[in-house]
Amino acid sequence: MIRIILGCLTIVISGSAFSQEALSPRTSPLAITTARYKNTYLKITYSQPQKKGREIFGKLVPYGQVWRTGANEATEITVTDDIKINGTQLKAGTYSMFTIPGKEKWLVILNSDLGLWGAYNYNQKNDVLRFEAMAELIPGELVYEPFTIRIDQKTDTATLVLLWDRTQVNIPIQFTEPKP
Repeated sequence: MIRIILGCLTIVISGSAFSQEALSPRTSPLAITTARYKNTYLKITYSQPQKKGREIFGKLVPYGQVWRTGANEATEITVTDDIKINGTQLKAGTYSMFTIPGKEKWLVILNSDLGLWGAYNYNQKNDVLRFEAMAELIPGELVYEPFTIRIDQKTDTATLVLLWDRTQVNIPIQFTEPKP
């Protein structure tokens, strides 16, 4: 009887600890940004690390190294129909998005591996698309505390914008007409 009571108490205490962990907010919260043109839906799921007074690019996020483009799990981009991203055709599907930041240019990578934690198991052999994008200093005194991905859409075109600290990277997107 004592074993049964102790077993029940262990389950209750373990369940309570698990539920507290599940309810505590992440240091880098989950974020989603979306766009839609006709029947094409674009969704980007990522985590938002915070600046917290740190030097970001070149220090926390080293230049010349693969970055998960956010925090926690690798950023994922899902598109329900083919689009052109930076002028190159991208087939409908879900991809991990990595970047290799540089002072003036970033290499943007879309990769077929999904469910990765960070870029620790990044495999270049699974890259679907790679292209360069210019990195710009955000004008004025504006500083982005959280890493932010935004989609600025104008009908069948959009700009995917990566923002953190005083850095901005713009990536052009062209929604294409669905196949008949």
